[in-house]
Order: sequence, then structure tokens, then C-alpha cells
Amino acid sequence: MATMAALVHSHPFRSLSPSNSSLDYGGKIRACFEVNGGPLASSLKEATAKEFLPNARRRKIDPTWCGGRFSLGVDLGASRTGLALGKGYSPRPLTVLELRGQKLELRLLEIAEKEEVDEFIIGLPKSHDGKETAQSNKVRSIAGRFAVRAAERGWRVFLQDEHGTSVDALDYMIDMGLKRSTRQGKIDAYSAMMVLERYFSMSGLGTELVLPKQLELHEKLRKGPCIDLDF
Repeated sequence: MATMAALVHSHPFRSLSPSNSSLDYGGKIRACFEVNGGPLASSLKEATAKEFLPNARRRKIDPTWCGGRFSLGVDLGASRTGLALGKGYSPRPLTVLELRGQKLELRLLEIAEKEEVDEFIIGLPKSHDGKETAQSNKVRSIAGRFAVRAAERGWRVFLQDEHGTSVDALDYMIDMGLKRSTRQGKIDAYSAMMVLERYFSMSGLGTELVLPKQLELHEKLRKGPCIDLDF
């Protein structure tokens, strides 16, 4: 097995700015390196979290930053997945997919390509007291698999606490005067919109980065979105 020194040497971390070590960058690491714990492993995780900032956090830290593509909000359900789209403000409901498994993942990639997305904000279910549930584990499992596919194209995946967003979405739709039949068909997309609303309003703080363990995928994330003419 390669030593930690070799890993650091062959995969250097690039800081976003010379002073970002003192910034409250937010975000956590879902999966990083399969190494023993200790100061070096901790510092690697911290450096990685800073390197792969969510777009909303980067814009907050550097108001002059003009990079970043759109963010795709994802509300995963047992049979229906709601999607919303935004770029720093005014997210909008996009669509509802009645797909599961690999078909869902491939469709998400197609939509991301079409809508010029470079990050996915997936809602993480939690209880009213902030604890994770059985559904949380299912979402984490799906997000972990999908993060590998996304990283292949230079796209990042984040988890965002979605507690209460379904209620917020329903209230919003009622305030808009949408009929019951319309609300039933679009509630998932509006829930995804509320996930994005929370993400933007918090400037990316509290998001959790879902990072593949494969170091070669980290390099693809560093390079950012790629262009595949055969996609």
C-alpha cells in the first residue's frame, strides 16, 4: 500500500485562495481516504473539504467569483424524485422523475448535461430533532453510488438537510393558488426547490460533501466539468 507521504505527493491539494485556511468554509466529508486516523488524515480531510466547496459557499467567500454552473436540487423519494434548478438565487421547480436505480442516475446525468449543472444538492431526510432515520441511510447509499458517476464528469454531490421542506413546498403551492391536482403532481419538484432555497439561504453551510474514495476521481473533480461529445 502506498504511504501517506506518497499519496500527498502524487495528489497535491490546491487551495482556493491563500487565506482560506482561516475561513469558515462549511461542509463535511462523507468519504475521503481509506487510511488510519491521525493528524495527517485529519488535515487531508480538512484540505479536501476546502478544495471542493459548494458553489454557494464559494460565492459567499468571494463575491467577485463568477465561476460555477447551475445547482440541481434533488428530492429523492421511494418512487418519485423531484428536481429543481438554480444558480445562487430564485431556484425553480424543474420536473418529477418516476424512475429508480440506474435509470434514475443516468437520467440525472442527462439533465445535468442539458442544464449546465456542476453540482447536485440532494435532500437528506432527518427527524424534527435533527437525527437521521432509516430513510436517511437509503438516501446516503444512493448518493454515494451516484457521486461516483457524477465525479467521472467533474460534478460534485452534496447532501442538504431537507427536514420540513415538503411542508414548506405545500404551503408555497397553496399560496400560489395551485389546484390540489396540480399540487399532487408537482409537490416533489417544489420540495426540491425548497432544498435549494435552504442551501442558497445558508450559503452552503451545513452541506455534506459526498466524495468518492477513488483518488483518480478527486483529480477529475479538481479539473471540473468535462465536455463529452459522445454523451
